[in-house]
Amino acid sequence: MIRSTNAFNLAGIKVLDTPLVNKALQYARENLNDVAFNHIARSWLLGQFITNNSPEIKDRDIELHSVATILHDLGWSHNAELISEKKRFEVDSANKTVNVGLQLLWDAVALHTTASIAIHKEKEVKACCLGIWAEFVPLNATYGGGLTQDVWDVIVKEFPRTEFKEGVIEILCGLCRTKPISTYGNFLGDFGTAYVEGYSSEGKRLVDGQEAVVD
Repeated sequence: MIRSTNAFNLAGIKVLDTPLVNKALQYARENLNDVAFNHIARSWLLGQFITNNSPEIKDRDIELHSVATILHDLGWSHNAELISEKKRFEVDSANKTVNVGLQLLWDAVALHTTASIAIHKEKEVKACCLGIWAEFVPLNATYGGGLTQDVWDVIVKEFPRTEFKEGVIEILCGLCRTKPISTYGNFLGDFGTAYVEGYSSEGKRLVDGQEAVVD
């Protein structure tokens, strides 16, 4: 990965213009529906803004941060070749992303939904997580508190949040239906319990296993 000076403005945010970043964008566009692609694009732009305004993590590998964020949800793909039978979607995403061969890239993608761990790892892992989480929390709860309504509005105008809530719920519930084993013991199980008829994590939770342990 490199700290390239090649850049352009997208939705008011300065972003890298490198072959690897452009290839990642193209790959994501080919393998994600509109809801998922617009989400990863917004996460990328939000992450660039937040991280560039956070002195403690500003000096990260911007290309790695960019690629990790752009490809972080390949596990939501409509392309069956990218989806395993039993692995968590974060792992599916990371396994496809790491074809470029960097462990740090795998970590950034695999841990993006586990903020309580990601924020304590390397700058690139933390940066990836912060941009993605900015999609799911109020503006005043984003990291550093510097994300403004004006910045948000420009990004959302470029990559609309049309049916975002409904689309994400459907994707996550789809994972609960098609490979429930990957949803036990993590946040996906909450979506299965709330929205998917017949879904149950009973007997598959950590507490259930602990109860079954013989002293």
